[in-house]
Amino acid sequence: MQPAQIDLVKSSFAKVVPISEAAAALFYERLFTLDPSLRPLFKGDMAEQGRKLMAMLGTVVTNLHRLDELTPAVRDLARRHTGYGVKDAHYDTVGAALIWTLEQGLGPDFTDETRDSWLACYTVLAGEMKSVAA
Repeated sequence: MQPAQIDLVKSSFAKVVPISEAAAALFYERLFTLDPSLRPLFKGDMAEQGRKLMAMLGTVVTNLHRLDELTPAVRDLARRHTGYGVKDAHYDTVGAALIWTLEQGLGPDFTDETRDSWLACYTVLAGEMKSVAA
C-alpha cells in the first residue's frame, strides 16, 4: 500500500469509529444478504461479533504502516477462520460487504480514492489469509 492510501484508510476509519456498532450491524446484514449460507458460521452473539470485527479492523488500520508485523496475526486469524468453515470465496463476499458498509457509513466522504485505498488494504489482507487457507 502507498502512504497516501494508508492515510485515507486511517482517516476514513476514524469517521466510522463513532458509528461502529451500527456499521458492524450493517456489515453483517449485508454479508448475510449477499450469501445467506454464511449465517450458520456465526454461532454467538452478533453484537459481540460486531465488536470483535470493529476491534480487529481498528488494530489493522492502526498498524497499516507495519503490515509485515501484522502478518503473523493475520495468518493466525486465517487458521481460526478455516476451522470455522470459511472458504476462499467467502473472502470476496466479506470484501464486498465491507466496501458497501464503508460506503453507507461514510456517505459522500467515501470517494473513489477512499474506495481504492480500502480495496488495496483488503486485497493485501485477504490475499494473506487465502494463502494460509490454501
